[in-house]
Amino acid sequence: MFLPLLLSSAAVPAICAADTPPAAVFAANRRAVLGGGAADKEAEGATLVVRRAYAGQGLTGEVETTSDTATGLFVERYRQGPTTGASAFDGKMAWMQDLSGAVTPQAGGDRPAVAVNQAYRNADLWWRADAGGARIDSLGVEPEGRRVKVTPAGGKPFEAWFDCTTAHLARVRETQGFMTFDFRYADYVRQAGRALPKVATIDDGGGEASRQTLTLVSATREGARPASAYALAKGAPRDWTLPAEGRITVPFRLANNHIFVDVKVDGKGPFPFLVDTGGHGILTSPTVAALDLKSEGSMTSGGAGDAPPSSGYVQVRRLDLGGLTFRDQTMLKLDFSPKPVEGFQVGGMLGFEMFRRFVTIIDYDRNELTLIDPARFTQADRARAGVAVPFVFYDHMPQVVGRLGELSARYNIDTGSRSEVTIARPFVERARLREVYPNGVAAVDGWGVGGPSRSYVIRATSLSLGEVTIAAPVAGLATQGKGVFTDENFEGNIGSGLLKRFVVTFDYDRQLMYLRRIAPPPVDAGTFDRCGCWLNLADAGFEIKDIAPGGPAQAAGLKVGDLVTAIDGAPAGTVSLSDARAAMRVVAVGRPIRIDYRRDGVTGEVMLTPRDQVPAR
Repeated sequence: MFLPLLLSSAAVPAICAADTPPAAVFAANRRAVLGGGAADKEAEGATLVVRRAYAGQGLTGEVETTSDTATGLFVERYRQGPTTGASAFDGKMAWMQDLSGAVTPQAGGDRPAVAVNQAYRNADLWWRADAGGARIDSLGVEPEGRRVKVTPAGGKPFEAWFDCTTAHLARVRETQGFMTFDFRYADYVRQAGRALPKVATIDDGGGEASRQTLTLVSATREGARPASAYALAKGAPRDWTLPAEGRITVPFRLANNHIFVDVKVDGKGPFPFLVDTGGHGILTSPTVAALDLKSEGSMTSGGAGDAPPSSGYVQVRRLDLGGLTFRDQTMLKLDFSPKPVEGFQVGGMLGFEMFRRFVTIIDYDRNELTLIDPARFTQADRARAGVAVPFVFYDHMPQVVGRLGELSARYNIDTGSRSEVTIARPFVERARLREVYPNGVAAVDGWGVGGPSRSYVIRATSLSLGEVTIAAPVAGLATQGKGVFTDENFEGNIGSGLLKRFVVTFDYDRQLMYLRRIAPPPVDAGTFDRCGCWLNLADAGFEIKDIAPGGPAQAAGLKVGDLVTAIDGAPAGTVSLSDARAAMRVVAVGRPIRIDYRRDGVTGEVMLTPRDQVPAR
């Protein structure tokens, strides 16, 4: 949440005169907040504990922020409806505790910089003669007050508005990941020897339904605590049981390059669950309804598409997978992949919470998933696992350092993505990749949380994850203006389309991913759709949802909205959606295939000639 503590005053000189430098704004704020002797006492450090009541997204709860007034080190704990968690910074490492109770260091993406920003504001380092080492840029005067841009050393830019009359901090705007947050503060009152906002609101741009409000409950000042009070805790709860051997192996189905396993929920099912390093524990609406569970809250969920959906929380007594049992889980309710997109009704997702607790082996060769108690992951296991690739955590995602061709890149590892690699738009623009790779096709190349994702699909020269290099992968250069692929804090997202060349082992405790090549690789590795259309499941066939400009489907006369009833003589009802999509990737180039379709109630057929839409390997 990263809510600043916001110290300010009620009686200060005017700060919005055209010739008033930012340093004078900060100095006036400090004098009014602390006064003479108090400033010296503040410099020695103390602990400020602020409790706020929380309301938003259909939930109520409390947020408690404990911070050091001299350094800004902090632990912020929250309770929102059925969920609890925390974020913190100990001066060296940012860390988080997720809703399942697992604690994870945060060294990826912008998480360290965002934590530095919060510590900077907690300690009001802009009061110092050198502004705490930050770069300060004046952005003029606006109705909300004097506006400045602050870039702390080790942090990232954020903007702050100071009220022209009171010099209270009225607003902070900060980008975290791919989302921009506006924090607004009002109705200052004096507690713990300083002025604090009685009301703070958080707006993530999702509209009124996603707006959050925090109301001051209490503030206390205590003696300074040691740095260890803010230090990273260890591990994940042992809310699970495994058989005596400390591991299980279960089969999985690979559909649309997605991994599905059968999971029982509260003794019912099984339901097909997606295994996704990029996700969380989730139940879809039909599963929630089948189990007669109650959902709490309504919040916006981010994803690859332009239209973020809403989600809530449900309580589950147990999850069973093979011989593994999870107990007492808080899970999201979210329809992340509707039946028309996946081709069958998805029951839920096993995400970060599972990966955080177990060493996880995904054997794309045998279609087997193995989960191991980390304490039972032996040296022999590691020796068999392949090449070790270190990673850090960006929120819940493993993030590795690698290359795209000769360019350095940070890659999020996302088993829930069907693609080989999607390159984030800021990196595409910064590296001018459309000029580097001019031969490609504009197409829908994925469909996830938020809807379809569009890319300019090309064939890259090579891609490396640590010291492991993959030649000539298919890469989508993201084009959308919203969603996760507008995040400037990673360069690419690696999906199962690429990972299925390997047996992949994740060891979250040690922050290592192991890659062992499969020989030969899958037949469709490194391929892309040769027919030029995106299909979703419909009642009586496959609906064409997108046509690639200039592609084979367009050349054959097919249109968006056409219902495909047969492909090369095989009725649509006899072919799974996943198999139909896979066939379009490996169909022989130049051999015409017959497509039977229905348009506005009228049947027709065309001959479609497949061709490579991206350069061949």
